[in-house]
Amino acid sequence: DARLSRIEVRPGELQMGQEQSVQLRATAFWSDGRSEDVTGLATWQTNSEAVASVDDFGQVQTGRVPGTVAVMASFLGRVDVFQALVPHAGQPAADSLSRLARLSQSPVSYDRIVAARLAQLRIAPAGPCDDATFLRRVSLDLIGTLPTAQQAREFLADKSADRREQLVDRLLQRPEFADYWTLKWADLLRVNRRTLGRKGAAAYYSWIHECVASNLPLDRFVAQLLTAEGPLTASPAGYFYKAITDPNDLANTVSQVFLGVRIECARCHHHPWDRWSQTDYHGMQAFFTQVSFRKTGDTESLVASAKTATVHPRTKRVVQAHALDQPQPERVPEGDRRRLLANWLAAPGNPWFARNLANRTWAHFLGRGLVEPADDFRLTNPAANPELLDELARQLTELQFDYRRFVRTIVLSQTYQLGTDSSDSNATDEQNYSRYPLKRLDAEVLLDAVSQATGVPEEFPGMPAGTRAIELWDSHQTHQFLELFGRPVRETACECERVTEPTVSQVLHVLNSPQIESRLRHADGRIARLCEQESDDRKLVEDLFLTFCSRLPTADEQQAAQQHLSVAPSRREGAEDLAWGLLNSLEFLVNH
Repeated sequence: DARLSRIEVRPGELQMGQEQSVQLRATAFWSDGRSEDVTGLATWQTNSEAVASVDDFGQVQTGRVPGTVAVMASFLGRVDVFQALVPHAGQPAADSLSRLARLSQSPVSYDRIVAARLAQLRIAPAGPCDDATFLRRVSLDLIGTLPTAQQAREFLADKSADRREQLVDRLLQRPEFADYWTLKWADLLRVNRRTLGRKGAAAYYSWIHECVASNLPLDRFVAQLLTAEGPLTASPAGYFYKAITDPNDLANTVSQVFLGVRIECARCHHHPWDRWSQTDYHGMQAFFTQVSFRKTGDTESLVASAKTATVHPRTKRVVQAHALDQPQPERVPEGDRRRLLANWLAAPGNPWFARNLANRTWAHFLGRGLVEPADDFRLTNPAANPELLDELARQLTELQFDYRRFVRTIVLSQTYQLGTDSSDSNATDEQNYSRYPLKRLDAEVLLDAVSQATGVPEEFPGMPAGTRAIELWDSHQTHQFLELFGRPVRETACECERVTEPTVSQVLHVLNSPQIESRLRHADGRIARLCEQESDDRKLVEDLFLTFCSRLPTADEQQAAQQHLSVAPSRREGAEDLAWGLLNSLEFLVNH
C-alpha cells in the first residue's frame, strides 16, 4: 500500500495585518506519487492564540497583538507549519524611533537582532531602566538575593561610567550565585530526598554546588553527570541514575533537560507534533540500558556493563543506541555507550544542546524563552526570533560553555536593561522583548527577601542556623510559605513543576499572615533597630525604601510617609505600617 510521505501547508510564510484572515491548504503526498487536499482532515493548532487563531478547517485569523505565530497542520503522523509575521497597526512616535535607533546601534549583537525584529513589527522599545531598578533586578536574577540598604546607597552614589559592569562582576563572584544556580539545577536534575534518601540527596546537591561554584563549563558538567561511574561516595554524580532508574525515563529526561526536546510521546507511536519515531526514541533509551548498581558491603557502585538489548516494541527488531537525528549503527557500539552520547551532546554540530541552554538562560533573565515553553523545541514550535537564538547559542559555544561569562553578556545588554513602561506599540507585545516583564519571584527568593528585609532569619528544621531558602537541598522540607508560592517537588524534568503564576491565596497570605506580621513587629527585627538608630524621620523613611525597594523614596512618598509617622500611635508602629505596605507592594513582590 502507498504510504504517506509528507504533508505541505501553503502558503508557508506570510506577513499579515492585524485582524486579517487567510485560508491555509494542506496537501498530502503519497509514496506512489499521488497528492490530495487534506485541509478538512488535518488537525490544526496555533502556538500563540494571542497573535492568531486557527479553526478546524485551516482558516487563520490574526488578532490585535503584534508578533510571530506558527500554525501547525497534522495528518496521519506527518506535520508542516505555516508562519506569519503580524506588525503593529500604527507607526511608533518620534521619541520611540530614537530609542529603537539606539538599540539598533548597540555594540551587543543581541540588541541589534532584537531591534531588527522590533523594526519589522513596528514596535518601539521602552526606555532604559534607572540605576536603582537595575541594581535590584540584576541582584535578584543573578544571585536570588536583594541588595542591602547600604549596598543600594553605595551603588546609587557611584557616578563611574562602568558602575553597572562593576556591579555585575561583583555579583558573579558572590557565593550566593552558586547557591541560587545550584537550586535551579537541583530542580531539573531531581535532587529529591524521598527518592535518594537524606545522605544521597545531600551528596548529590553538594556535587552540583561544587560544579557551579568552580564554574565548571556546562559541557563538562553534563558529561561528568552522564558518564558517572564507580562508588557513589567517590562519584556523587551517579545519584542522577538513582533519582531516575528507568532507561525510558532517562531518555526522556536527558532529551528534555539537555536538548529541550520532548520525546516521550514517541515511546508508543510516532510523535504527533514532531518528526520523532519510535526508533528515534528507543535509540536514545539504548544509551542507558547498560547502567546498573552493585553493592559491596555498605558501598554502592554504578557500573555500565549490562548486556541488555533494546527491542522495538512493534517490529521486535533490536535498536542500537543512537542520538536523535543520527543514523543507527549496524552493530552495538563498543564500551560505555553513554560516552558516545556525552561527546555528541557538546559537539559543534549538535543542533540542540547550546541552543537549549541558551534559551533556558534567556528565559530566566528576560521572562520568556525564544522557544516557549523553554523545554519544547520542535518543528511545530519555532523560535520567536530564530536569528537571536542562533546568536545566543553561538556566543555560548564561543565562550566554551563558561556560564558566568555567558550570563554577563545577557545582563549587560540594552535589551535586559530596558524599563517596564509600555507604549501604544508595545503594550501587547509578549514575545519580542520590547520591555522588561514583571516576573514573580521564585518561592525561595521571595522568602529570603522577606527574611532579609525584616531582619528576622527563617529557621528550617534540621538545617544550620542562618540557612537561607535558596540553600535548601531538600525539596520536601515542610514549609507552608514555600509550598504556597510554588516550590517544585522535583519528580519530573518539566520546568512547569515550579508554579510562577500568582494566586489569591498568595496575596491573602502576604496581607494577613501572622508570621509576616510577627517579623515586622519583632523586637530584634530590622524595623525596631532602624527606629532606635535613626532619630530623623526623613532618614528612617529612606532606609525603609532602600531596604524593601532598593531605591530612595520620591518627594511625594517621603512626604506621605513622614506624615504617617507623625500621626501614628507610636513612631515604631508607624514604621511597621510603612514596612507592611512596602512588603505588600507589587514593587517588592515581583522583579521589574
